[in-house]
Amino acid sequence: MNPFHLFRQSRQFLIVCIAMFLMAGCHPRADKHGQSSASAINYNNVAIPDFNADSAYGFVAAQVACGYRTPGSQGQLRCADYLARQMRRWCDTVIVQDFPTTLWNGQEVRGKNIIATLNARPGASENGRVLLAAHWDSRMWADHDPDKNNHRKPFDGANDGASGVAVLMELARAISTDRISIPIDIIFFDVEDQGVPEWANEPSNDSWCKGSQYWSRNPHTPFYRATFGVLLDMVGTQAPRYTKEQFSREYASGIMNKIWTVADALGYGKMFVNLETDPILDDHYYVNRLSGTPMIDIVQNTPGCSFFKYWHTMGDNLEHVDKNSLKAVGDVLLKTLYGDYGQGR
Repeated sequence: MNPFHLFRQSRQFLIVCIAMFLMAGCHPRADKHGQSSASAINYNNVAIPDFNADSAYGFVAAQVACGYRTPGSQGQLRCADYLARQMRRWCDTVIVQDFPTTLWNGQEVRGKNIIATLNARPGASENGRVLLAAHWDSRMWADHDPDKNNHRKPFDGANDGASGVAVLMELARAISTDRISIPIDIIFFDVEDQGVPEWANEPSNDSWCKGSQYWSRNPHTPFYRATFGVLLDMVGTQAPRYTKEQFSREYASGIMNKIWTVADALGYGKMFVNLETDPILDDHYYVNRLSGTPMIDIVQNTPGCSFFKYWHTMGDNLEHVDKNSLKAVGDVLLKTLYGDYGQGR
């Protein structure tokens, strides 16, 4: 995936990310405290549709089975078609946003953002909407693999990419059985994970998150704005740990605090850790900076390594995806959404 953990990158990348962070401090934000009132709701008592862990894991496996989901590959085309077909089963509208972009090395490619909406129907509430997102591409280079012979090879991206998408697919299926009171947009961003490889020794600039950059500048509906957004990244690890990342706190601390409160109420406090950590350059950064929708990042953060043990290695495969981790994140999001926007609220 694309984010740079600031403690583990070169000095050049550090400078770039700090500069971006300082610029973020000068950018106007939405009220980051507007979604913080979670204590009035007993989330254990909130009724939600069933989030099926086996189903979510199956969606991970189906993406991996498409082949490497890299720009310009047959795997990209197969998976884009699969995702669009599946989302049409549960959502009212599905848009495939085809876009041109250029990789760090000047290679021109085309990406496909998959945009699906629940409750995009006459009579659906326009008083608010929620944006949920994940990236679906897999990286072209296993540049963190312990074997240098693998550094220029693609890998499955079962956790880094497919896991977040799978949770949102199962979320869409579940919500379609018990409609919620507001529109929910689900976006699968493409060409997120193709930033400068470690072996290239080049500056990062904006080489990551191409799909979210494009959508943020060219939303699928004019003047798009959601009440808040949640990005999922690497949520299928066998030892999940999510911290309060800095860009998320800066732009959307209210919804971050609410989701962490819900997780704690459900017994997931050791997974959603109440710990403030450094900024990560991920899709939520560009959504916050360019679209104006306040968005948080639920992203794996393992102490002492970059995100998780198999990050950007050949080991990021189905063997290392835990369906119970997928369910935990799905249940927390469902409890949060139905607690605020369940039918009748």
